[in-house]
Amino acid sequence: MTAFRQKEVGKNNQRKQTIAIAKLYLGKKTMAKQAKTLTATEQRRVLDYIATHKHSARNRAMFMLQFYAGLRVGETAELRIADAVSIDGEVKREILLKSSITKGGVARTIFVSDKLHKELSNYIKTISIADRKSKLFYSQKRGSDGFNPNTLTQHWHHLFRKCQIDNASSHSLRRSFATEISNKGVGIKVLQKLLGHKNIQTTSVYIFASDEQLRKAVNLV
Repeated sequence: MTAFRQKEVGKNNQRKQTIAIAKLYLGKKTMAKQAKTLTATEQRRVLDYIATHKHSARNRAMFMLQFYAGLRVGETAELRIADAVSIDGEVKREILLKSSITKGGVARTIFVSDKLHKELSNYIKTISIADRKSKLFYSQKRGSDGFNPNTLTQHWHHLFRKCQIDNASSHSLRRSFATEISNKGVGIKVLQKLLGHKNIQTTSVYIFASDEQLRKAVNLV
């Protein structure tokens, strides 16, 4: 296949992907109130806030895990050190989410990107990983084993309020991940696998499509 032909095939694939997402977005039943998708400016605002407050290494690592891998807040809260760190003390390139901590009880594998691997590697340098059964993300609450889904949900709620970002929630990072991946032309079926959804319509709910994107999509037909 010539370079020109490869380029044309790539364009056609992206056109099909854009049209498919537009149809799903326009035809789907949306949730009554969706979590906000964070803009690049809002992402930076959150990270700047995290950098200047307590537990910055932990909070940044949690942010990046949910943003770069699309984990649910419950999955993030329930991760154990052994899930993410090898016996050699290295962050794993593939993290298995056990069925006991996923929504729907279906295990799935998280593929750790280079960026996320660097973030998690920096984080584990700040904690003790000797007890591999301990939660990956500690909670400062006395006597706590670590965050649970409810306390981590509240954690993000208060942090976004401090950053003055309206309508953001613990789901915003997962939804931002889905939108970023989709906007880069990744097929919705691949995204469905990454998010661990059984139904592709559920995946479409996570994708934010701006008015400008929808205008471009309909002009591709």
